[in-house]
Amino acid sequence: MTPTPSAVARALERIDRLDPALHAFIEVWPDEALAREREAVARRLPLGGLPFAVKGPSGIRSFAARRLIAAGGVPVGATSVPGPGTHWQTWGQGAHGRTVNPWRADRTPGGSSAGSAVAVAAGMVELATGSDGAGSVRIPAAWCGVFGLKTTNGLLPSPDRSGLASAGVLARSAAAAEPYLRHVLDGYEPPATTSPLKMPTPVRLPLPAVYSEDLGFADVDPEVAAVVGRAVDRLVAAGTVRLVERDAGLLDPVGAWTAVRGGAPDDPEAVRVRRTNDERLAALLAGGALLLTPATPNRPHGHEGPGAFYSTALTWAFNLSGHPAASLPAGFTGDGCPVGLQLVAAHGADLRLLAAARAVEDALPPARRPPAAAR
Repeated sequence: MTPTPSAVARALERIDRLDPALHAFIEVWPDEALAREREAVARRLPLGGLPFAVKGPSGIRSFAARRLIAAGGVPVGATSVPGPGTHWQTWGQGAHGRTVNPWRADRTPGGSSAGSAVAVAAGMVELATGSDGAGSVRIPAAWCGVFGLKTTNGLLPSPDRSGLASAGVLARSAAAAEPYLRHVLDGYEPPATTSPLKMPTPVRLPLPAVYSEDLGFADVDPEVAAVVGRAVDRLVAAGTVRLVERDAGLLDPVGAWTAVRGGAPDDPEAVRVRRTNDERLAALLAGGALLLTPATPNRPHGHEGPGAFYSTALTWAFNLSGHPAASLPAGFTGDGCPVGLQLVAAHGADLRLLAAARAVEDALPPARRPPAAAR
């Protein structure tokens, strides 16, 4: 009787079979991964050899990767990120060529955590690390039809001196992302204290939420808005969400984000925009409310780029403000492109956000596998 392949062996087999067409990985480490799995199983570490991928060439040295490895996770390879000098960061360059969207090969998967999203969507790994400075986890999560979470800025170590980028995770679902937070965050299960990381068990339904199609400034594709609007209607009908009437209008953060990224955080206009948006977000999220928006204003663009369109229009405000934010699958446009629903929570409420995302997932249709995953 043939023995059942281990989780890492299955992951490596899928990478070997699928990645020549998807180009999600820049490096794969089969021998080291199998050795790590044997050690994790022998030592009975909590993750027990869970295969995961790391973002980019430096991902293996990240804080999150080190924590996952210590808990028995097994990194099987490094995923694609944009090539050097790329102006638009919504694509990736794998070892075999440009990274393609597993739903439509003529479209980008998003970025910059491009390969991580594709690897998860195609079932090559259980989860993957990412980082998000303007939407780099949430955009590819939305466009590849998977779950992506940006943690509260400053909660986990980040090499980004601007303070805009924070660590994140991509997984098949919010439930599948739970091992990442459990083993990467300190104080995941603290004693009864006032720690903001204490997991509400369970979240109370309906969840109070504010819905905004455009945050008051974004130009959103009508079909993308319609897909997210129908998802929100379904959440209300299921009793998962209770909409709260609050003004969700923010100031367009493009100038402020650019100034901060360029090393000018004290620019007067940037300071004004950040202060105003921080005040408005505090009011929006008061009382534990969530903010719901489309994750992106557009559907996945072609590999030539989005032109003058900002795919980050609905995400980078929360890199400036530092709030945790997630994208989860909301449905599809008529041309077969996944659409993401963005959930934003109060500072430090990362675990509540994860619990809320799990409740939202339960009320929406189950996520599907892309055609590329069936090969």
